[in-house]
Amino acid sequence: MLADFYGTLARAVSWGDTHEAVFARHGLAYDEDAWTDRWVGGALDGEEHLEHSRDRARYQSWEHERLRSRATAVGVDAALVDPLVVDLYRASKDYTLAAYDEVAGVLGILRSRGLVVAVCSNWDWDLDEAVASVALDGLVDVVVTSARAGARKPHRRIFDLTLARCRLRPQECLFVGDTWEPDVVGPLAAGMRAVHLCRPDRMDGTEPPPLPPGSWRIGDLEGLLPLL
Repeated sequence: MLADFYGTLARAVSWGDTHEAVFARHGLAYDEDAWTDRWVGGALDGEEHLEHSRDRARYQSWEHERLRSRATAVGVDAALVDPLVVDLYRASKDYTLAAYDEVAGVLGILRSRGLVVAVCSNWDWDLDEAVASVALDGLVDVVVTSARAGARKPHRRIFDLTLARCRLRPQECLFVGDTWEPDVVGPLAAGMRAVHLCRPDRMDGTEPPPLPPGSWRIGDLEGLLPLL
């Protein structure tokens, strides 16, 4: 069983400073619409970034550069960009996570059935530390993050890498996640079955897409147990 991480296994309990607060700390005006629209060089779903994923230093440099490009695009003065970026980056890593209540129990049951459990997520370099921070590291066999894989779901590369590390074929696997394209469309295209997890706390009021063949929809992770 392959699973997404955030929104599937874990949620945020708290976040650090908002971008608006960081801008204010540097005496800069914050235009939410402009900032949101200027994601220049951002990491996009499906993107391949092999060169940036050669090691931690290169990846973190890329994270900084994306923020730098974004700040420049909204008109931040060149002399103020670097200190702002350092502060924005720090804020982006300041959060507290917790596993959803049922997750540890479900993963324990799956492993007791002899199933391989893997996390495959669009995340930064230290996904293994995030998994450990919510006390799931002892319940997971394989952890693969897009930062190290060199591609973001639904790119085929990250799925192939995860399957190789699990020593499993696509048809032997089921992928569960809360985001449609990365966690349902991508896994189906890679030859896996897929489960769309629609947690009530993550729903935005819109109807989810119709389920294609080879997929299911559940409201929490316990819904996996009859499927596996």
